[in-house]
Amino acid sequence: MSKDEISVLVLDDEPIVTKRLKPSLEKAGYKVETFTRSIDALERFRKHPFDIVVTDLKMEGIDGIEFLTEVKELSPKTEVIVITGFATMDTAKESFKRGVFDFLAKPFRLSELKEVLNKAAEKIKTQN
Repeated sequence: MSKDEISVLVLDDEPIVTKRLKPSLEKAGYKVETFTRSIDALERFRKHPFDIVVTDLKMEGIDGIEFLTEVKELSPKTEVIVITGFATMDTAKESFKRGVFDFLAKPFRLSELKEVLNKAAEKIKTQN
């Protein structure tokens, strides 16, 4: 599986985050879809599981913990990367307990996210 076959769902309730990440991750070779509402992202994921999910934690409606729990139940092989401006030891522990691949505190550098995405993509390739 090549990198351009890896599908990535990005969920963040701040439109500026999704607008910045989508072109950058596509340029890096990923197939990317972005969402600003967790309910829309979950609806899409139920129809089409993604290889990697990048999600914020604090959102209206379904929060990031609920979202990642549902994602992992629907597709245990999907790797989830949490990005949050509300990083605490408790939220990090809870995320990892629920199967998160990695956890990045905002503000993060784009290069950090790409590095984590590349590691997740490598893991997915070795599983197939």
